[in-house]
Amino acid sequence: MALKDIQSSGSKDTRSGFGDGIVEAARENENIVALTADLLGSMKLNQFVKEFPERFIQCGIAEANMIGIAAGMAIGGKIPFTTTFANFSTGRVYDQIRQSVAYSNKNVKICASHAGVTLGEDGATHQILEDIGMMKMLPGMAVVVPCDYNQTKAATKYIAKHEGPVYLRFGRPSWPIFTKEEDFVFGKAQYFSEGTDVTIFACGHLVWNAIQAGAELEAKGISVEVINLHTVKPLDEEAIINSIKKTKCAVTAEEHNIYGGMGDAVAQVAAKNFPIPIEYIGTKDTFGESGTPKDLLKKYGMDLSDIIAAAEKVLARKVM
Repeated sequence: MALKDIQSSGSKDTRSGFGDGIVEAARENENIVALTADLLGSMKLNQFVKEFPERFIQCGIAEANMIGIAAGMAIGGKIPFTTTFANFSTGRVYDQIRQSVAYSNKNVKICASHAGVTLGEDGATHQILEDIGMMKMLPGMAVVVPCDYNQTKAATKYIAKHEGPVYLRFGRPSWPIFTKEEDFVFGKAQYFSEGTDVTIFACGHLVWNAIQAGAELEAKGISVEVINLHTVKPLDEEAIINSIKKTKCAVTAEEHNIYGGMGDAVAQVAAKNFPIPIEYIGTKDTFGESGTPKDLLKKYGMDLSDIIAAAEKVLARKVM
């Protein structure tokens, strides 16, 4: 299928995919419990609480305590899903996650909404742009960054069955839906197109932008391979190596600081196996600010036009 033929079937926030996914998972497994830090509605847990009130814990504005409670419940055989905004799921509680969850490989699912600049008006204090890097550096921690409602729902249901700690990152705004639930395979890259000139690796909200950018590049006669790296850890190294050996250059696109994120992970694979020129789309050593998601993506260089420009730039750098 050509990239121009990939269409959105509608729009919905990815956090709703989480909310619907955890309900379906909980219907199948009575050990699943949900914890939140005063954000029941924002984390779309209303239906979970309605169906399973005895399996819900409201921790209040005490995120570190929530992680500790979840770790203890995991010892007792429960499968705890902690829920709050991404900044408070990682930066605020990093020590608790490292010491009480990752170090002992506890089966805790850290589920984080409102990540990146598409959070919008809440501004820089809430728009964490460092969390992918922080979490993928923790030994044993899986990191999943789905791209739309369906993929977030599928990922939520999958991690309920995955043994070990997981960081699941999703967002606030309504976003195009363009995948099917069954397309999500943990640890395996998702191909939207096959190409020979340039690879665009993306995750999260920027996958849709990458598809649109790829379609415009194809219209210019450029053969583009668009790959969704929804599982940032464990990374599908085989898919990365196979693609870059073919295209010999790449663009990485993520709603995250270019230092330490998915792009750095791709570059590490390339450096060890097949060095190529790479251009990075993401924030560049900066915090965010208040604004609309669309305006902020444009200001911080993560818009459709930025991905196109990066692809053209890296093509010019490619050694034939």
